[in-house]
Amino acid sequence: MSIWILIILGIGYFVGAMHGSKVAQALSGVNIKKEGLKNSGASNAAIVLGMKYGILVAVIDILKGVFVIIGVRFFVQQYGSFTSMEQDLLLYLAGAAVILGHNFPIYTGFKGGKGTASIIGILFAIYWPIGLIGLLLLIGTTFLTDFLLIGVFVFYAVFIVASIWFAEGVAPIAVAGFLFAMAVVLHIENFRRLVRKEEPRISAFLKKKKPSV
Repeated sequence: MSIWILIILGIGYFVGAMHGSKVAQALSGVNIKKEGLKNSGASNAAIVLGMKYGILVAVIDILKGVFVIIGVRFFVQQYGSFTSMEQDLLLYLAGAAVILGHNFPIYTGFKGGKGTASIIGILFAIYWPIGLIGLLLLIGTTFLTDFLLIGVFVFYAVFIVASIWFAEGVAPIAVAGFLFAMAVVLHIENFRRLVRKEEPRISAFLKKKKPSV
């Protein structure tokens, strides 16, 4: 079991470290890690380059989580003799590895994004009906409040509830709690800007048409 955990963690991390922002940079010529909020997440791509680039980066980063979870599930069900509890553990560890790779990629000095798009893909791949509900709540809350930050943490709340309700054992809940805590830490500056009324509004993303260079 231990060797499979290490293999899955390694694969998840390196897939997670492949950022959609690199595709946006190739298309636009703009390195978003040096602009705006200076991270490689989809929200910063939207701030710097406009909503279309933000969506592009988000889709790529969502698919990372989807592909890793689907791949791990296929392996553990077809080639491993794992209990359902062990399968859930491996799926959640794979998801956590993707988030860690996305947030702390080794080739950029461990400075990446904040994992929002990838956590969406992970929940979709694990429990797609709940992932759909979470995404609709994220979108609805974001547009209702005009702040992506609030929508993101509504989604994390759905992720934690899904982990408690559907996963077997306490390990998946612990992993979900860890990912939530990491998201809180990485979004501290966003919360501070929200309090100062300086957090970018989603309506500003929608109005942005071209790269800021």
